[in-house]
Amino acid sequence: MKSHQTTQTMKPATAAKKLGVYLPATPAEFQEGVVSRAELDQLQADPPEWLRELRRDGPHPRPVVAAKLGVSIAGLARGGVTEALTTEQIEALKQERPEWLEKERATQAEVRKEAARLKKRDAERAEEGHGPQS
Repeated sequence: MKSHQTTQTMKPATAAKKLGVYLPATPAEFQEGVVSRAELDQLQADPPEWLRELRRDGPHPRPVVAAKLGVSIAGLARGGVTEALTTEQIEALKQERPEWLEKERATQAEVRKEAARLKKRDAERAEEGHGPQS
């Protein structure tokens, strides 16, 4: 029996997510095709101009917008941000510092602080020979 090596492909939406770009802003040929693992690796290793521009200027997908603003995706929604934003729009929000953004940044900081506390606690328990517990 002969084994066939099949090329692993993904939908454009999956590839865009892995590349950290907003799918509707990508070229039509990217949106309409399929992307192989090798093509994705090539795009990541040597991004074409359109990919470099999207990463630099946007529009950016919500996970990227949230990260750039230092808030959660849910925090974006609570702040009324439901669409992709450009780098310029993100910078404007950082300058304006609306109340919702300050509140969400504080919430995110507390979440990170609590996660770090739990990680430290679990590490200490593991050193003592106990498994991680809630």
